[in-house]
Amino acid sequence: MKYFLLLLILGSSFAAFAQSEAVHLQELQQKWTNAKAYTLALAESMPAEKYSFRPVEGEMTFGTQMVHLSSNMVWLCSEYLTDKKPPRIRKDVDGFADKSKDEVLQVVSESLDYASETLKNFDPEKLNETVRFFSGPMTKRQIINLMNDHLTHHRAQAIVYLRLNGVLPPKYVGW
Repeated sequence: MKYFLLLLILGSSFAAFAQSEAVHLQELQQKWTNAKAYTLALAESMPAEKYSFRPVEGEMTFGTQMVHLSSNMVWLCSEYLTDKKPPRIRKDVDGFADKSKDEVLQVVSESLDYASETLKNFDPEKLNETVRFFSGPMTKRQIINLMNDHLTHHRAQAIVYLRLNGVLPPKYVGW
């Protein structure tokens, strides 16, 4: 009887954990929808003629910041999280760095849609799978966290670029 109760408790715990992982991924969907809206609002705020602005030599231009964050989403998703092909491969996305504002906005939108779709279809049971990453082994959960952190990092830089050009950034869109 003791073993039966122990198995019942453990089974319930694993089921609750799996459900928790699924809920977490559902919550990420809302996060990524808002992340896309906020990222595009930032990108739209910069005047087209300022997409080549860089605060100092050696820094990325504003347009390159937007393309870089997009390229990173494509790379991390296609390399580590899904077998589904992105709308553009990473190398093609990187080629948009010197394109027009409208073209950059298009590639940002496509890339964030791809990341969102990847997370929407991601199997929660795979979150703890380990992948070989250039800096060492990581779980797929860590890759997803890296995606969020990297996107936030480059959006923060974009806000500084906007302010240096006298552009008021759009109101933050969080969770």
